[in-house]
Amino acid sequence: MTRRRREPGRRPAPLRWAPALAMLLLAACSTPPSPAHVPAPVATSAPASPISAPPPSPAAADLTLAFAGDVHFTGRTAGLLKDPATAIGPMTQVLAGADLAVVNLESAVTTRGTPEPKEYHFRAPSTAYDALKAAGIDAVTIANNHALDYGRVGFADTLDAASATGMPVFGGGRNIDEAYKPLLLTVRGVHIALLAFSQIHTLADEWKAGPSTSGIAMAWDVQRAVAAVRTARTEADLVIVFNHWGTETVTCPNNDQKSFAKSLADAGADLIIGAHAHVLQGDGWLGRTYVAYGLGNFVWYVGQAETGVLRVQVHGRDAVSAELSPALVASNGQPKPVTGSAAGTQLKRFADLRRCTGLAATPSPT
Repeated sequence: MTRRRREPGRRPAPLRWAPALAMLLLAACSTPPSPAHVPAPVATSAPASPISAPPPSPAAADLTLAFAGDVHFTGRTAGLLKDPATAIGPMTQVLAGADLAVVNLESAVTTRGTPEPKEYHFRAPSTAYDALKAAGIDAVTIANNHALDYGRVGFADTLDAASATGMPVFGGGRNIDEAYKPLLLTVRGVHIALLAFSQIHTLADEWKAGPSTSGIAMAWDVQRAVAAVRTARTEADLVIVFNHWGTETVTCPNNDQKSFAKSLADAGADLIIGAHAHVLQGDGWLGRTYVAYGLGNFVWYVGQAETGVLRVQVHGRDAVSAELSPALVASNGQPKPVTGSAAGTQLKRFADLRRCTGLAATPSPT
């Protein structure tokens, strides 16, 4: 897959043709045109309507997108970083096979800082980014309730390490504008905008980004989040939002999730992906917007849980199909593929989760 930065605007070329044009105009003024050469009237176009989206790509590309849930390297998963190339495990093949792969990095990337006043603290060395890149992951969201576990000192290290290792991050920044700014990537000629918001209450006021304060983008500021999606809609062909939300261990989305999803869909989000609840939550379509409420744990320090890589097929702006590659968090914290009849059983359970989401099994006609 090739990623390219959006080209900066070019300055206008010098007007080298201006003298020649002036001579032509003088000639036209001195010699009246014959009737056969009178210029035809110029048609007047209708007033331009406000731009709500960029010009479409020359051809609507078919892309395969891959998403997975929460990843960190703490406890039993810390040892996986001894060999970053194999840290994610056998699900790497599914991630690397996509045109774009994105996960939630549930950790501060730092060896410094002071633990914040909360129950759980996750952190990892900068080799965490190397492990993610080796697995074919192209970008990570840091809008979650562990990114600032070691304060703003640790968060600064998280941002610096991402830059140093070349791992694009989104959903957080050194100020509020940077936190809510979309990450723009170009994938096979398609301009993609990635945004992320946290809807977790814990330390939300303390961790939110400010005008001159680092932090993460919060879903509770619905007006700013919606404005960010609308802006992204003007800058990209495809707009993807990755939220950190939901009630822990509950497989049905709560009312805050549903309300926020509708606001994002109305603002122009094409895909809405989620994590945080530690369990899978249902997926489907909200009108034409594809929503996967929760992807659970993916690389996790404790317990065993159903997980997987969600593969979404996109044509232009439209998610036309989605399929979970089922997996189970194994004893070493890595996700391991589930096959055979066990895979069929897990996929049925995942499909049944749609019942409490209010989502449709197919997109609405556009």
